[in-house]
Amino acid sequence: MFHFKQILFLMVFGCFFQSGFSQVGINTSTPMSTLDINGNLSVKVVNLTGNGSGTSGSAILINDGVYISINPSATDDKFQLPSPVLFPGRMYIIRNINNSITAQLTTTVGLLFPKNSTTGSSNIFMFEGNLRTITVISDGVNWTYIN
Repeated sequence: MFHFKQILFLMVFGCFFQSGFSQVGINTSTPMSTLDINGNLSVKVVNLTGNGSGTSGSAILINDGVYISINPSATDDKFQLPSPVLFPGRMYIIRNINNSITAQLTTTVGLLFPKNSTTGSSNIFMFEGNLRTITVISDGVNWTYIN
């Protein structure tokens, strides 16, 4: 015969077990994925301005937001991604909003790999006509970028 404590335990356990396999729907009563949004999505936008020191200076750290507008103040101002090891799966959309100054995107851990390539580097240059807007995604070791 079950006691009250055993029944309560089974009910609580059942609730936790069920929530481990749940799906969340926003504007839908039948979510088809872990997160199913039937509507618009907004993400945090961050604006970063270079420090005007170019390649010899310290980097501006990217550590917040999803859509990052970078605005270099001097040629090759550095903007540094966080460690891909610390943030596997993290994704940023980065755009150089300056029409005439090159921005340098760097990483101090791992490398930046263009999609479909096995050759990476610790920095890339973003300017009009070359990687003006990119998406970077951490695989837990390196960053992959898509333009």
